[in-house]
Amino acid sequence: MAKKAAPAKVAAKRTAPASSDGTKTTATKTAAKKSAPVKVAAKKTAVKKTAVKKAPPGQPSVAEPPRDESHTALVRRARRINRELAEVYPYAHPELDFQNPFQLIVATVLSAQTTDLRVNQTTPALFAKYPTPEDLAEANAEEVEEILRPTGFFRAKTKSVIGLSKALRDDFGGEVPGRLEDLVKLPGVGRKTAFVVLGNAFGRPGITVDTHFQRLVRRWKWTEQTEPDKIEAAVGALFPKSEWTMLSHHVIFHGRRICHARKPACGACPIAPLCPAYGEGETDPEKARKLLKYEKGGFPGQRLNPPQSYLDAGGIPAPPLGAG
Repeated sequence: MAKKAAPAKVAAKRTAPASSDGTKTTATKTAAKKSAPVKVAAKKTAVKKTAVKKAPPGQPSVAEPPRDESHTALVRRARRINRELAEVYPYAHPELDFQNPFQLIVATVLSAQTTDLRVNQTTPALFAKYPTPEDLAEANAEEVEEILRPTGFFRAKTKSVIGLSKALRDDFGGEVPGRLEDLVKLPGVGRKTAFVVLGNAFGRPGITVDTHFQRLVRRWKWTEQTEPDKIEAAVGALFPKSEWTMLSHHVIFHGRRICHARKPACGACPIAPLCPAYGEGETDPEKARKLLKYEKGGFPGQRLNPPQSYLDAGGIPAPPLGAG
């Protein structure tokens, strides 16, 4: 063993000159000091790249998306979130009851400042009495107000739906137009309402930026915009246009069922590893499951007449107005 070690010492002497007294030169010492911190820096960098959020014992750690996420990485993460949500909510659908474009546009106008459930409980009586734009255009405002009272802001909503119906009758032959530029000219109809109608009544892609959608896309760091039209543009740029309508349903479903405004059910969230906001809500799985709503928590959904796929998934129809 001693004979094998000797050449190494010789090699060391050749590459590191010594002074006359046999000690290493100052230049050699300085070079050694400079090389040492390099290894430490490399270790720190490695740790930073693999940083994870701390989770309570027994729960999986959740990877943090990088702070300086490139646009390409953002697109990939956003699309993966949508794919995951599509698997969780394969039955996602518009949660307003409707049978034709006229019913959908009226119901969407009425959904402002209230729940889809309340609208769905109110519109059966409205459409039974006024089934067409022509009927609603000629309606007595006080009678309509009485029907719409449960939805809140019923006087303003009455004015909107009667004005909407008159415009449909007078300008579009009693038919709901299928173009964005025509829809937004109707009383009470903005871009959000227009895209709901285009996507769900006409099959034309659109992004519905409601309160749930706004909250979630900012939590996911898809955009920092706060104005609906700017959010629409920023998120739309991350996805193919063909996916816009179902993307809206997936996000809104998730916002209503799991990613709530005040207390998200983080511990029951299927996209936790992709979410920069993980930990803002309840992370304990058992406690988080108690926060779930609608079919995930065994409660009635928003629609009185939901699609069969929703019922097959365990969803429960909403009760009619005044029931229970």
